[in-house]
Amino acid sequence: MLNELFAILAPIMISTGIGYVWGKSRAEFPTEFISRIVMNVGTPCLIIGVMAKVEVKPEVMGSVALATAIVMTAMGLIGWLWLHLIKLPVATYLPPLIFPNNGNMGLPLCLFAFGQTGLALALGSFMVMMIATFTVGLVLVAEGGWRERLMSVAKQPVMYSMAIAVILLVTHTSLPRWLSNTVDLIGGIAIPLMTIALGVSLATLKIQFLSRSIAFSVARVFGGLLLGYVVCELMTLTGVSRAVVLLQSAMPIAVFNYLLALRYNRSPEEVAAMVLVSTLIAFAGLPFLLILLL
Repeated sequence: MLNELFAILAPIMISTGIGYVWGKSRAEFPTEFISRIVMNVGTPCLIIGVMAKVEVKPEVMGSVALATAIVMTAMGLIGWLWLHLIKLPVATYLPPLIFPNNGNMGLPLCLFAFGQTGLALALGSFMVMMIATFTVGLVLVAEGGWRERLMSVAKQPVMYSMAIAVILLVTHTSLPRWLSNTVDLIGGIAIPLMTIALGVSLATLKIQFLSRSIAFSVARVFGGLLLGYVVCELMTLTGVSRAVVLLQSAMPIAVFNYLLALRYNRSPEEVAAMVLVSTLIAFAGLPFLLILLL
């Protein structure tokens, strides 16, 4: 069991550690460029490539996506009530509760723990999170009208790759070999760059407002896991589907929340602290969660 756990966690921790050391060394790392390459090129190809080959029933993929949406909605409603009770601004503190890091951390975890099937189901969860981030997330933090927000969503290549992936999955269509090889090659950059970029981001963040950061981090990781468990029980999810939903629900606060807070001036220093603390908590708890799921 220890060897299996190490085989799952080591690639993620090592690649994240490489990014962290890189960030601390102050060597040049074009974060914005890397993020654009990953989100606009690598991730769309990864989604299409995996969905074109994996043997997952559409209804199973749909159940994972639905479970993710329910968990995020429940977290949003509970978080909204909590923030009103403690009188903290929703625009700053609700996105970190809703949006977990089920891309940079969740995708490689599900891949190494459950293989290509786990990765495919994790991508279904990731798609829901991406749609919610570029719609609900922008509504919460951004200023401006609905037209600008919808245009921002429409400009994301990952949205179109999701539509293509769903069509391939439902119609059981295979890609031509040349195209399959191409999207596999390009999509292969996504996960390594995600984890390295995560490490670089963590190296630049500082822990401030420690008590509040711990409270929100615990709410994100353990609250998400609890909601994921409840939803899995209600939907009677089993096997890899259940494990993926639980893992993705227990992911820490996504770095993207910090980028949104920075862009729209929503207390970015405090959000950065929550990202860092929640990631440390998640890394500490992952071995125990994986023991239960494997």
